[in-house]
Amino acid sequence: MTKGIKDLQPARLEQALSARGLTKGQLASLVGVAASTVTKWCKGDQFPEAEAFDRLALVLNVQAEWLARPMLPPVTPPLYRSNANALKSARAKLEAHTEWAQEIALLLSNYVDYPKLNIPKRSFIDPEQISSADIEAAAEECRALWQLGKGPIQNLVLAAEGAGVLVIRQETEISVIEGLSAWSQPLGCPIILLAADKANGFRSRFDLAHEIGHLVLHKHIPKTDDKERYNLMEKQAHRFAGALLLPAETFANEVRIPSNLDNLLILKQRWGVSVAAMMMRLHALGLLSDDERLLLFKRRSARWGSKAEPGDDQWEPELPRLLRRTIELLINEGVLSVDNIPRYLGISPRDVEKLCHLRENYFDSPVAVIELAALRAEKYQSQLSRLSGDKAPVVPLQRLKK
Repeated sequence: MTKGIKDLQPARLEQALSARGLTKGQLASLVGVAASTVTKWCKGDQFPEAEAFDRLALVLNVQAEWLARPMLPPVTPPLYRSNANALKSARAKLEAHTEWAQEIALLLSNYVDYPKLNIPKRSFIDPEQISSADIEAAAEECRALWQLGKGPIQNLVLAAEGAGVLVIRQETEISVIEGLSAWSQPLGCPIILLAADKANGFRSRFDLAHEIGHLVLHKHIPKTDDKERYNLMEKQAHRFAGALLLPAETFANEVRIPSNLDNLLILKQRWGVSVAAMMMRLHALGLLSDDERLLLFKRRSARWGSKAEPGDDQWEPELPRLLRRTIELLINEGVLSVDNIPRYLGISPRDVEKLCHLRENYFDSPVAVIELAALRAEKYQSQLSRLSGDKAPVVPLQRLKK
């Protein structure tokens, strides 16, 4: 093993490669070393000299100190939304970004308390154990825990974040990947990543409800590559999403039977659910036969095409707020300065903006915001002094609005 900057964490380097979508050969070319050298860095068989270490951080657009931090435990193997044949590199990139979000949330949790996890608990170990009645009951319990009532859900992202689920929304650049869900051991909560490639609020809401279904129903079921088992779990998450967004009794009472596309189109804006998803829900409730469902889908395709529907642009995608509001609060209360936040988190300002849903160039010219979260009462004076260079105390919890 050769000498060099031995603080380099090989796992950090591998994670950064995945997050940036770079191969070892591409990184070697950018840094100006042989590909075999990068391979040795990733294995821990060799360490970069100081100059190469600095170039490595510059090329990967991370803080040099970040490359030396011990790695957090990884998130659990993610369950993807429509991931059957997604590219391995694309999955690795999204998983790396999910772990970056985990680390951001954990570092910020030094100063704030996040909402407690509050989702239904199920202990299924095999998807074959899960019945339709189980799924309906789980969705009903989820609504009850989140105090959503029996009507349309106004903002599902806000409800999920209030229940302790960390939600991020990011472009996946791969059409077949619409989202993923995983569990974070350090945070003690789940993380959901939603694809932002398609600006369709109806589809995004259903994707989120689908991932919540995976978290509730499949937490204790090992990830599988078996196609039939995977498809069954997808169908169960679909059923949960429909039940969560369209509760059986309330929704059924508003649907005219026999149903048609025009009637469902009216209900679309009220419930925030696509016509296609409503047709599947009606079929699941036994209000549409197999033949009636097939006929309606044929009519839908003939009138509107196979994907888009009228009114798709009338419902903006719901955006996560938790991490954004946390950063805004810390800045407003003087706990961390604008300049110090990306340095504290270790990644580039642009990465922080994307993962925390801050406006572009936020760290160049932040705007004033109101208090939106509760700071922790614990003292982190030594860490604050190191990061901000001043003696500002952590803001007491009593000063903040509940």
